[in-house]
Amino acid sequence: MTPVMSVPPFSVLDLAPVASGSTSAQALRNTLDLARRAEALGYRRYWLAEHHAMPGIASSATAVLIGQVAAVTERMRVGSGGVMLPNHAPMVIAEQFGTLEALYPGRIDLGLGRAPGTDPATARALRRSPDALSADDFPEQVAELRGYFRPDSAVTPAAGNEPPVWLLGSSGFSARLAGLLGLPFAFAHHFSAENTLPALQIYRESFRPSPDLDRPYAMIAVSVTAAESDERARELAAPQALSFLRLRQGRPGPLPTPEEAAAHPYTPLEREIIRSRMESQVVGGPDTVRRQMDALVERTAADEVMVTTMVYDHADRVRSYELLAELYDLEPEPVASPR
Repeated sequence: MTPVMSVPPFSVLDLAPVASGSTSAQALRNTLDLARRAEALGYRRYWLAEHHAMPGIASSATAVLIGQVAAVTERMRVGSGGVMLPNHAPMVIAEQFGTLEALYPGRIDLGLGRAPGTDPATARALRRSPDALSADDFPEQVAELRGYFRPDSAVTPAAGNEPPVWLLGSSGFSARLAGLLGLPFAFAHHFSAENTLPALQIYRESFRPSPDLDRPYAMIAVSVTAAESDERARELAAPQALSFLRLRQGRPGPLPTPEEAAAHPYTPLEREIIRSRMESQVVGGPDTVRRQMDALVERTAADEVMVTTMVYDHADRVRSYELLAELYDLEPEPVASPR
């Protein structure tokens, strides 16, 4: 008899996409609606991603949005996927997330990334000092940040209110650091699929037990577009592919409509860029999604899967998460930190 594969928990990564013809305000309202629905569907956690100066992404004030999502949900963990630490003074992040942990104890996650996640000019505007823009001192920044959470720290309300800290990455650097520090690790499979298996291997091989975690805990972030059929799913996924293409060409904008994506005069090079981009994504009807997702989980041995879905219509995005929850029989339940 073939053994049944263990199903990992599923979570949500949200960038608060701004659709063409819509507004940032509507995108933020959509985030709150999706968070409520995700909790009811049984998703474990809901993370918001930090991006700046991006017309199609409204999640830039990440800590503010985390507080709003936590306020409209009850059980689901809420956090950052992630805070790009080189953009900020560590003490400010400690104050923000100490406040969130104090208000919503046991429900906040602090995911940290080492890339600015934006262009150099915007990064300078965020930190106001070119000396603080390097990602090379990320380990020191993490140590400084965590120091502010110690019970004897003078930084209020961070002192004694440290949420679980995760390291995020798309290469081996943060994977190794997460392992050496004994922290949970989240890998960005959705935009660095070729590095997924090497990074997870580095993380697991370098892991040292810590007060936070006694064994490796690896999550992968995956782009998923689920619909009633493969054809419909491909149609819904086309706008985010065009959005990525425009970003690569230095022309970022709101998330296009399916009609815009269908009418775009793609060159052979553009089609190849999109094909390469879509190769690592899970796109299809229920059977296709289940088959592709099962294969990815088996290949990576992921302890948790974080799903990001970027489609034009909010109802289609909600339906994609509903279909995935139905496929894996997700059920809402109180959850604890993996530490």
